[in-house]
This record gives sequence, structure tokens and C-alpha cells, in this order.
Amino acid sequence: MSVIKEGQIVGRTSYQCDILFRVVSLEGKVAELRGEEMRLIADAPIDDLVVLEESERKKHQKKFKEKEESCYQLFRQDRKLNREQSEYEITSGYTEKQSFFELPGRILHIDGDPVYLKKCTAVYDRLGVPVYGVHLPEKEMPLQVASLIEMVRPEVLVVTGHDAYMKNKGHKNEMKAYRNSKYFVDTVKEARKIVPYMDHLAIFAGACQSYFQSILRAGANFASSPERINIHALDPVYLVAKVSLTPFMERVALWDVLKHTLAGEKGLGGIESRGTLRRGIPVEQEEIEE
Repeated sequence: MSVIKEGQIVGRTSYQCDILFRVVSLEGKVAELRGEEMRLIADAPIDDLVVLEESERKKHQKKFKEKEESCYQLFRQDRKLNREQSEYEITSGYTEKQSFFELPGRILHIDGDPVYLKKCTAVYDRLGVPVYGVHLPEKEMPLQVASLIEMVRPEVLVVTGHDAYMKNKGHKNEMKAYRNSKYFVDTVKEARKIVPYMDHLAIFAGACQSYFQSILRAGANFASSPERINIHALDPVYLVAKVSLTPFMERVALWDVLKHTLAGEKGLGGIESRGTLRRGIPVEQEEIEE
């Protein structure tokens, strides 16, 4: 048996190595794990872990890469249709020659995992969504969110990281049964003290298996996880990118949002909300030529 060390990629034999984990710390015979693709945090006995060979990791990662690319292509397709609709409206049904520009809603993304944050910001850039990313441990998020909102002035806030529902700690309607849901809830409450109106600041909060109902009651527009399932690291990105790129006079269709995610309606949900994109005219000639 391989010696388990911090930083290794492992699987849990009792779960047939269904999820790839990073070993983040070791204490005695127990390892703290964080999902490589899923926003899940877990403790596991060291003797239940196996270090995965590179070939196994690549096979597992390929499956998720294909799903991620499918989400991206679907998002781009919808974005193209929305852009064509905007062009039609701005030009009064193509009867007037008029160029326009768009200002997507700015996102403040606070993430408990620095590796995931890097992945997320890369996808935001790929989608053309403005983002200010910050890594903070979940327990520090409620303490820092107010000052970050004041500094960044976002239209959309993402509060995510890792979480888990622990059946042995209580019922799913008890906050004590969750690893980090309390911090997500408290962060949303602090954010709402700064921007109380949902149409002025759209908020997504949560991670794998998070206490969905409590997060929504705290004031979030969107949250995870209705069925206490795992969500993918990039699910928050595709959800809020849809909000960022939907015109502010339009409602964000919840089904349209969820179809861009890997977890779907079992892992993500929310309430009816407005988009945050604004269109404008005219466009400077230099911008057109570029």
C-alpha cells in the first residue's frame, strides 16, 4: 500500500473511487479530502484511500472535460442567439443601421479553494464575463464580504468553496449537520446588509450538499444543493454567467440557467431574478474597427 501524503490525488475504495480527491491534511489515521472536480469536502480513514495512477486520473478527468466542454458549447450557442436578438431590437428589426455595445454584470467570486478559483476565472474570461476573484477560507468569508462588496461594487456575488452534509451529525434541516453551510449563510446575510435588494445584487452561495433552503432564506437568489447532491466546481460559473449576460430588463429563466450546469435542478436552484447586462449606443468608430 502506498504511503498517503498531502497533495496526492486519491480515491476512496469504499466508494469505488467514484470521486477524485486531493489530500489537504493528515491527522493521525484520518485524512481531510477536497474534491478535484466536485465541491465536496470529506474526512476518510487513511486505510480507505488509494493513490490513483496517472492513467486512471486522466480517464476520470477526460469524462469531466467532455461534460465541461458540452456546457461551454451550449452556453455559447445560447449567447449567440441572445446577441442576435439584441441586435434585432437595437436596430428596430434591422431597419436602422446601428452598432451597440454591451456591459455584462461584474462578478465578485469568493472561493474557498484557490485551485477552483483559478479554474473558474479562466472560464469567466473564456465567456467574456468580468470577474474579480478572491480566495478566502469559508470561515473568513462573513468577515470579509462587506469590504469586498464596497471595493468591487459587483452586480453579482458568488460565495462558494467546499461543503458536505454529514448524516451522523444531524437531520438535513439542522445546520450542525453541514461542514460549511453556516459560513455561506452568514456571508449572504452580511452581503444583504450592504445591498438588501435582490435586483441590485444577485447572489449565488453554496457548494456540494449545502443547506439550500437556509441559504435562500438568508437572501441568496440562487443556491445549492436542493437534493444535497454534489455540484461541479464550475457549476456556479455557468449559473452566474447567465445572469451577467442577460439584459437587466429581462428575467433570468431558471430552466435556461440550470441547463448550462452539470448538476442540474437537483444540485442547484433559486428564485426568479433579473439579468444584469446593459446595452448602449453609439459605439466609437475605433471600437468598431478593432
